[in-house]
Amino acid sequence: MSKILFVMTGVDYWTLADGTQHPTGFWAEEAVAPYEAFKAAGHEIVVATPGGVVPTVDKGSLAPEVNGGQEGADKVAATLDSITEIRNPIRLEDVKPDDYDAVFYPGGHGPMEDLAVDATSGKLLIDTLESGKPLAIVCHAPAAILAATHADGTNAFAGYRVAAFTNVEETQAGLADKAKWLLETRLLEAGLDVRTGEPWAPHVVVDRNLVTGQNPSSSAPLAVELLKKLA
Repeated sequence: MSKILFVMTGVDYWTLADGTQHPTGFWAEEAVAPYEAFKAAGHEIVVATPGGVVPTVDKGSLAPEVNGGQEGADKVAATLDSITEIRNPIRLEDVKPDDYDAVFYPGGHGPMEDLAVDATSGKLLIDTLESGKPLAIVCHAPAAILAATHADGTNAFAGYRVAAFTNVEETQAGLADKAKWLLETRLLEAGLDVRTGEPWAPHVVVDRNLVTGQNPSSSAPLAVELLKKLA
């Protein structure tokens, strides 16, 4: 049995270019699908957030239209309610990387607000990357990579192949023209090699110990790749 750290956003909003706060949090499927896969494989999960606040689910991620209908939405909501680890997070600031065998970041727009500028998270990402332990990040959570910088300002992930929520998907979701910045663009500017797949289709990229997924539908296949690295 391995111990997997879930690093989750601690905010329930994303500040748009005009200063308004777009309600968000973490995306349900991106936490639920990997959680179910990891627990089924017998692994222990610990959730950490900045300040140890209980993470907020993006209510949009519980809608029937993004869960294959009402039955799927009900199942995701029920599973989410059963995840006691999410209701009892530890403080990200208290995390000891040596205590964990793998690290996973689920997305939602929340990480664009807090983890993208969180130095503690940035150091954890660098430490995990350099340790060779499996590191998985999905959808908007690669925003956290932007805080993983060395003292000279270079990004520790520069040159890595990654998948992340694309500019096309953000445009199709209706938020690209309202955003302060776009994730794909910022990752490219930081020197990462962003590999884009078809909008909304599962797309996972593996580069060394780093596993990344493009969108919510990539979270289940991403979990499979992480489990392979723990086998």
